[in-house]
Amino acid sequence: MFKPNFRYTDKIVNHLTQIAVARDLILNSPLVPKWEVALRREAIIRSAHSSTAIEGNRLSLEQVSDLAQGREVMATRKDKQEVLNYLNVLENVERLTDGKNITEKNLLNIHKILTQDTLENPSDCGVYRNRYVVVANRLTGEVIFRPPPNEDVPGLVRALIEWLNSSEAKALDPVIEAGIAHYEFVRIHPFIDGNGRTARGLATLILYLQGFDAKQFFCLDDYYDLDRPSYYRVLQNVDQKTLDLTNWLDYFVDGVNVSILAVKERVIKLSSERLRSTKRGQIALTERQMRIVEFINLHAKITNKDVRTMFKITSQAAYKEIMKLVKLDVIEPVGKGRSLSYQLKIG
Repeated sequence: MFKPNFRYTDKIVNHLTQIAVARDLILNSPLVPKWEVALRREAIIRSAHSSTAIEGNRLSLEQVSDLAQGREVMATRKDKQEVLNYLNVLENVERLTDGKNITEKNLLNIHKILTQDTLENPSDCGVYRNRYVVVANRLTGEVIFRPPPNEDVPGLVRALIEWLNSSEAKALDPVIEAGIAHYEFVRIHPFIDGNGRTARGLATLILYLQGFDAKQFFCLDDYYDLDRPSYYRVLQNVDQKTLDLTNWLDYFVDGVNVSILAVKERVIKLSSERLRSTKRGQIALTERQMRIVEFINLHAKITNKDVRTMFKITSQAAYKEIMKLVKLDVIEPVGKGRSLSYQLKIG
């Protein structure tokens, strides 16, 4: 079985401590649902932009936001499809596995979703490489990294998956586990293309499954995109003889810390003294209720018909779902009769 080689440095331990404190503050802040939906949406959009931009996608953050809302943007078909694919993975992260464990089938499916309609050869989607590839500088052609031979790929991926599902991996801090998985996946380089996006998607999935980012508030890819040369340099500087991941984990944990501190600052601003003084804490919503709130956040309002269509339920069942949110003071009615709709209630 795969066994990672690393050691805890003072820097790693200090950052893990800061991350834990910031995460606790974020997840226990008195946020109203509209803010939760907005934070989640913003993180997903920024992640889709950053992770695809690292690999050369030319869409701006604004264009990615427009695509996420179903608007048309002026860009190449491939650039748009790459972003839409990444959004698809992030928006459906809870459906990427059948439980807490990750399988080889799950991993191949993630790659298939991420590369759908973007590869020169469609048969390369969701399957291991059958041609040898190297990582090279696009401008000079210099070979930067030579991954393992094609025939070694399936065994190496299965060993990594076995480790991810082991008690040893699950006993680690989720950030450390995600960082190790990110590097090892990039090292194996199991696909013809899309390895970086899949590695970052895998790291995000691990953090979600471990309950670290269950609300999807954190955008981890911004940190790498801001200084792409550093990201690639730290990946490439891992000694291939010892595979000591300490320096890489120093960098990875620092990135998570920077990302979470940025969210913490936003949450502190959003969590007003008025909300704290009510001692109501957070409003617990069901997944269905959060989808209703997210719909309103995107469209400004929702109707009974919208809810019926969204969940394929009767008018009476839709009314009950709406009334639950009205009683929680999350939404309020606007208009009457046929023009009746509901909007978010703040204050």
